[in-house]
Amino acid sequence: MTEWMAYERVTGIFGPERHDILHGIQTAVIANSNRGKGSRKAEPQDFIPTWDQGKRGPMSWQDMLAAAKAYNRRINGTDHTTKGGARGDA
Repeated sequence: MTEWMAYERVTGIFGPERHDILHGIQTAVIANSNRGKGSRKAEPQDFIPTWDQGKRGPMSWQDMLAAAKAYNRRINGTDHTTKGGARGDA
């Protein structure tokens, strides 16, 4: 897991967040090619949604463990914890 996190730090984000950025860039290009003279230039951020903004506080270690295990399952990783549980029974 730490290797994937390090890889993401070097190469940039991947997954749904990266897709939001790529679609924002693409949509901004289309909007700018079709805008009228004197109209404000569209920026990619104008088209990138903000998901769950302000709804989350700091995560507990149990929630972090559950998130790491969910991500591990998503990338077809192997769970080497004692019980394989997702809620503090590692």
